[in-house]
Amino acid sequence: MGWIVKPHGLKGEVTIMLEDDAPADLSSIESVFLEQNSRLVPYFIEAISAQDRKAFIKFEDVDTSEQAKKISKQSIYISKSHRPKADRGEFYDDEVVGFEVHDEVNGLLGEVREVMQAGPNRLLVVQHVDKEVLIPVNGPFITSINKVKKSIIVDLPEGFLEL
Repeated sequence: MGWIVKPHGLKGEVTIMLEDDAPADLSSIESVFLEQNSRLVPYFIEAISAQDRKAFIKFEDVDTSEQAKKISKQSIYISKSHRPKADRGEFYDDEVVGFEVHDEVNGLLGEVREVMQAGPNRLLVVQHVDKEVLIPVNGPFITSINKVKKSIIVDLPEGFLEL
C-alpha cells in the first residue's frame, strides 16, 4: 500500500506515501499491517484522509508525535481483500512467488523466489539450476502469466541465461 514518511502534527498522526497499487478509496480500510521485528503487526485506523499519492492516518493508541516517530519509515501493508484486482497481465509481487517460469526455447527455468525492486524496475528472482536469474518484469520478456496454472512464460534473448 505504501510507507510511513513522518509524523504529522502533534497528536500521533502520520503522513503516508501511497504506492500506485493502493486502493483509490481508503475509507473502507479499518486496519493495516506494519512490519516490526520481521512480523506483521496490525494497526487499527482511527481516521484517514487522502489527497493524490499522500494520506494522513491517525492510528488507535498512537497519540503523540514521539509514538508516531517510532513507526515512521516503515512499510504499510493491507489485506489482500482490500487491494484492487490486478489488471489482465498484471500481478502483485506476492501473487507470483512459487510460480514456475518457462522459457519458450529452454523450457522450465525454475520457480519465482521473490519479486525484487531495483530502482524503478521490478525483477523476477528465479532459481535456475545453481544460480539466480533476474528477469525484468517491464519489457518484452514476459509473454504470458497463467494464475490458475501458476506459471509464467518468458521469451529470453539468446545468451541471457549465461550472464
